[in-house]
Amino acid sequence: MADLPAVLAVDGGNSKTDVALVAADGSLLGTARGSGAISAEAAEVQAWLDVLATLIEQARRQAGPAGQPAGGRLAARHISACVANADLPEEVERLAAALRVRGWSETMQARNDTFAVLRAGLDGTAAPGEPHWGVGVTCGAGINCVGVHPDGRTTGYLALGGISGDWGGGEGLGRAALWWAVRAEDGRGPQTALRDAVAAHFGVPTVRDVTLGIHLGKISEEALLGLAPVLLAVAREGDMVARDVVCRLAEEICVMAVVAMRRLELTAEPTPVVLGGGLMTARDPLLLTEITERITAAAPLASVCWPSRWTSSTATARCPMTSRCTWMPGTTHRKPATSWPGAA
Repeated sequence: MADLPAVLAVDGGNSKTDVALVAADGSLLGTARGSGAISAEAAEVQAWLDVLATLIEQARRQAGPAGQPAGGRLAARHISACVANADLPEEVERLAAALRVRGWSETMQARNDTFAVLRAGLDGTAAPGEPHWGVGVTCGAGINCVGVHPDGRTTGYLALGGISGDWGGGEGLGRAALWWAVRAEDGRGPQTALRDAVAAHFGVPTVRDVTLGIHLGKISEEALLGLAPVLLAVAREGDMVARDVVCRLAEEICVMAVVAMRRLELTAEPTPVVLGGGLMTARDPLLLTEITERITAAAPLASVCWPSRWTSSTATARCPMTSRCTWMPGTTHRKPATSWPGAA
C-alpha cells in the first residue's frame, strides 16, 4: 500500500481534537479539528472515537486522492495519538485497544497529550539520531506535565484534578475569577475589576446572578472556562487580585516542571521546558514572564519555550512540519504581592 499516508497524527485535548494526515516525505496532506477527549471512561472514549472518525474523513477529503487510497478503511500506515485524560497505563492501553479495533492503521501508538506538547517544542533542537528530551507542560482546560530524560526515562503526575493535588488550567482560572468576584460583591474580599468583568461576560447585572445561574442549571459549569481569558485581560490592566491569580498559575506550572527536572536530575542541565495548551496559545505576557522567571531561578540553564504557531498534531507525527519556538530565557524570581487563600 505505497499510496497510504505515512501517519495519522491525533492531538486530543480536553477542549478540542486536531488530526493531521502526513505523507512519508513529511508533507501535510490534510487536517481537521473537532471537540475534545473529555474523559478516559470507556463510554466517553467510544463517543470521542466517533468524533475522531468524522475528523479523519474530513482530513482525507481535504487530502484529495492522496487521502483516499484504494483499499478502503485504512487511513494511514501508522497512528500516533496523544490524548488528554489517558493518564494511567491502563487508560492508555484502553485507548490503544479501542483505536486498534477501529482499524484505521496498520500500526499505532497511544500516549498522553503532554508528549505532543513536548515534541512540538523540540523540533529542530536535536541532532539527527539524537533523542528529543526535556519537560512539557500542558495548560489548557486542565494542567499536566511530563519529563523525558535523554536516556529515555520519563516522569509525570497523576493529573486527576484536585484529588491528585492539581490546580490550574482554564478551569482553575475560571473558578478563581468567579470566587474572587463573588467575594468582592458580597464584601468578604477585596474589590477587584473581576466583579464587573465576570457579570459582563455572562450578560447579567451581578455576580450573584452568575452563581444562581450555575446553581439552577441556567449556566453550565463548563462555561466557567470562558472566564480564563477574562481574568487574563483584567490582570493585564493591573488589577492586583487578578494578577495574583496569574502568578499562582505561573507558580503551579513552575513547580510541576522543576519537580519533574529534579526527579530526572536535570536541574543543572540545559533542559528545554515546552509550554503548550489553550492558555499558552494566548501568549499572555505576564503569565509567560512569571513562568520563565520562576523556572530559570530554580534551574538556571533551562530554556522556556512555546511554539509560535501551534501544530502539535503534526509534531505528534514527528514530521518536519512542526512549529518553531520563541525562546525566552528568564532572569529573576518574583513572588506575587499577596497570598492566595485557596479556592476551588
